[in-house]
Amino acid sequence: MNVVVYDPGHISPNLLPITYTRPVGDIRVGISTMAERWQAFLPGDYSWGSADYLCELFPAPDHIDNDTLFVAGNIVATASIAHAVKMLEPGQRLVAGDIEIAYRGERPTMDVPYPESVLSLQHVYDIFTLNDQVLAQDFERLTAGRKSAPIDPSNTVLGDPSMLFIEEGASIECATINLREGPVYIGRDAIVMEGCNLRGPIALCEHAQVNMGARIYGATTIGPYCKVGGELHNVVMWGYSNKAHDGFLGNAVIGQWCNLGGGTTASNLKNDYTEVKLWNYPAGRFLRTGLQFCGLIMGDHSKSAINTSFNTATVIGVGCNIISEGMPRVFIPSFSRGGTAGFDNVNLNEFFAVAQRVMARRNCELTDAHRRLFQYINEYADNFK
Repeated sequence: MNVVVYDPGHISPNLLPITYTRPVGDIRVGISTMAERWQAFLPGDYSWGSADYLCELFPAPDHIDNDTLFVAGNIVATASIAHAVKMLEPGQRLVAGDIEIAYRGERPTMDVPYPESVLSLQHVYDIFTLNDQVLAQDFERLTAGRKSAPIDPSNTVLGDPSMLFIEEGASIECATINLREGPVYIGRDAIVMEGCNLRGPIALCEHAQVNMGARIYGATTIGPYCKVGGELHNVVMWGYSNKAHDGFLGNAVIGQWCNLGGGTTASNLKNDYTEVKLWNYPAGRFLRTGLQFCGLIMGDHSKSAINTSFNTATVIGVGCNIISEGMPRVFIPSFSRGGTAGFDNVNLNEFFAVAQRVMARRNCELTDAHRRLFQYINEYADNFK
């Protein structure tokens, strides 16, 4: 079965800056990415239907025919949804109200209603607001019928032990794990150092590391190879990003290859407790969110210096370098360098040199395809609407 995970055209711009560097289906919510979840429920040969400039890293399908299935990358797949998708005939489209889920063939002409509600990403802040529900669903799917690795007796576990799952190779010592509010998933070869306090729902993906004395509240996902410390609450981090030191981060989305310097703290609540407005790329202005809590949204390869303070609902694009004391402005365009005294443009060759060093430390390569991707974003980012 050929399956294409596609970006609904009106959704992807609302998920910037995260979707500058990836299709919607590569967004991580819960434990898995959106596409990994589709693959778990709907096996097949997968490809991507995304922006042309992403195709070098996320290949488009070699061919499309009447039996090709197109599944929306912003839909949280379930077994029930996948079954309904399998039942589609060529030319049919599965919808839940006005939300498109999937279709078969190139040009669907008939809508098939899906009778249940669905979870879907519509805005970038949905990544953390939906993380609680999706993490619980992923935990059930990934642990069903499996036995957890044993936990070291030096740890303290509160609540139902069945809500804790530890993959082989993980190391946890002298930590407190509270399962009363949700499950805790510890991925393969993850490390939880002594003195940590974890309160579910939490997912630590493979090779993630929680440094000594960290306090993590749910619903939080720490992506593969990330390192975290300090205090986190309802945070979703992609792979290879670091918040390794003290400081608070809450109701936040942190992209890949980001680094928050020691003492970096981001507010997630306004002093007057009023509704948060967040920068919206398609609108080119700040829009209401309906949220009271919203913290930092940071695109890939962005960084902050030590003791940086971010105001509530700050949006930072790709490849930014925040280097001054005080609170910078609450929207920082991609490839910006500076702080409260002002910003200038990041030199792309310098950016490549830093990215190459950063990625090499984790045995990853900055390829020519990556360079072309960032060159395109740097040149055309203002037109992504």
